[in-house]
Amino acid sequence: MKKSLKTIIIGRATRDNNRLKGMGEDMAKPIVAIVGRPNVGKSTLFNKLVGQRLSIVEDIPGVTRDRIFANAEWTGHEFSLVDTGGLEPLSKDIILSQMREQAQLAIDSAEVIIMVTDIRTGITATDLEIAAMLQKSNVPVILCVNKCDQVGDPPPEFYEFYNLGLGDPYMVSSTHGHGTGDLLDQVCSFLKFSDDDEEEGEIIKVAVIGKPNVGKSSLVNKVSGENRCIVSDIAGTTRDAVDMMIENKFGTYTFIDTAGLRKKSRVGKAGDSIEYYSNLRAEMAVDRADVCVILIDGEVGFTEQDSKVAGIAHEAGKGCIIAVNKWDAVEKDDKTMLEYRKNLERDFAFMSYAPIIFISAMTGQRLDRMFETINSVASSNAMRVKTGVLNDILAQATARVQPPTDKGKRLKIYYMTQASTKPPTFISFVNSKELYHFSYQRYIENRIRETFGLEGTPVRMIVRERGESGTD
Repeated sequence: MKKSLKTIIIGRATRDNNRLKGMGEDMAKPIVAIVGRPNVGKSTLFNKLVGQRLSIVEDIPGVTRDRIFANAEWTGHEFSLVDTGGLEPLSKDIILSQMREQAQLAIDSAEVIIMVTDIRTGITATDLEIAAMLQKSNVPVILCVNKCDQVGDPPPEFYEFYNLGLGDPYMVSSTHGHGTGDLLDQVCSFLKFSDDDEEEGEIIKVAVIGKPNVGKSSLVNKVSGENRCIVSDIAGTTRDAVDMMIENKFGTYTFIDTAGLRKKSRVGKAGDSIEYYSNLRAEMAVDRADVCVILIDGEVGFTEQDSKVAGIAHEAGKGCIIAVNKWDAVEKDDKTMLEYRKNLERDFAFMSYAPIIFISAMTGQRLDRMFETINSVASSNAMRVKTGVLNDILAQATARVQPPTDKGKRLKIYYMTQASTKPPTFISFVNSKELYHFSYQRYIENRIRETFGLEGTPVRMIVRERGESGTD
C-alpha cells in the first residue's frame, strides 16, 4: 500500500506540567524535534514533512528563531513535529543564545530527534558540537544528511557523516522529498503511539497581534508558564506565527504569537522577503483565529499602526479585545484608566464593540480578566439566534422607532434571519434598499447587540429586496 503523509493542524505539542495536569499521559502526541546548525534546510524539511509552508524558508542563517509546532501523520500514526532555530552552541550573540535555549527545550521534551546536516558543506565543527550534545540527551537521534538531490547510490562524501557517531545516516532531499519516507519510517519505529484517540473539547484559537515590540511574546510566555517564545527589546524578534496549547481553569486555548504587523509600505521595498512572509503569516494567523487580542503598548499609547492592525481583525470578522499592555509601568492616578479608556474609545470608534482591558504581561496583572473576556467574546462571535426570536426583536425595534420614509414611501422590513456565525451575519428582506439607511441599520444592529449581549464581535448586516437572489 502506498504510504501517505498529511497535515493535521498546527497546535498541541508540549509536555509541560500545566498541560498534562489532570490529563492522561496518552493525551499528548509524541514529539519529534528537528535540530541542526543554521541553514542546513531544517525548515524546508519541516515544511515537507507536514505538507505546508509553515516555517519561513530563506538562504539566510537564523531565519527560524522560535520553536514551530505542527501535527503530522505517517502510516496512520500522528505525532507532533517541532522546527527549531539553528544551533550555534558556542555563540555569545543574544538572539543566537536564546535560539539555543529554545532548541534545548525542544530536545528536552522530544521522544525522537532528527539532526539535519548538509552534504554540500560536509561535517563542520558546529555539527560535531551538536552531535556531542545530542549524544548526552538519552533520546534516539536520527541523522539526516540533507540536500542529497540526486537519486541513486550515495556520493562518496555521504560516508563522512558516520564520523558524527550517530549511527546510519539517511539521505534526504527536503526540497524534492527524496528519502523522507525512509526517514519517517525510522522516526515512527522509535515512537510509542496510543491506540485510543480521545475527542478534543472546545478549543478557542486566540491570535495575539500588534505592532512590533508591544509584548506579544511576553504575554504568550506568561499565560503558558514557559519561555516558549523568544523575548527581546529588538523589534522583529518574532517572525513566524507560533502556536501553543494552554489549559487552565477558564478552558482550553490555542494561543498564536505573531510577528509584529508593519505598514505595507515598509514591507518588501528593500527586498526583505522574510519581513513580507512574517506579515503574511501574521495575517494568516488572524484568519484562523476565533479571537484576536490586539496588544497596545501602554507606555507609548495609541498609534496609527495600532488602528491598522485592529482593522485587519475587524475586516476578518474576528472577535476582538483591545489589551493595553505594560500597565504596571504607566504612571497613573485614580483618573488615568478612565481617561485612557475614553481616548481609546475615540481612537477605535470603528470597532466600538471591542472591550478594553488593561494588563501586564510582566506581572500577570488582570490576565484572569483577559481569559474571562476571551470566553465571552468567543461565545458572542459564534452566537446563533433563532429566526423567530430575531423577528420578535425586529418588531419591537420598529415599533419603538418607525422605519424611515421618502416621498411618502416607508421602509418595510419583512423579516430577518441569521445567515452565518463568526461573525454573526444577518439578512434583512425589505421593500427598498435605498430606504434602509445606514443609520437605521445601525439602530437595528444595536438593538440586537443589547438584547443578546454581543460583546467583542463585529456584526454584519446584509440587505435584500424581496424577490432578489444572492447576497450583497
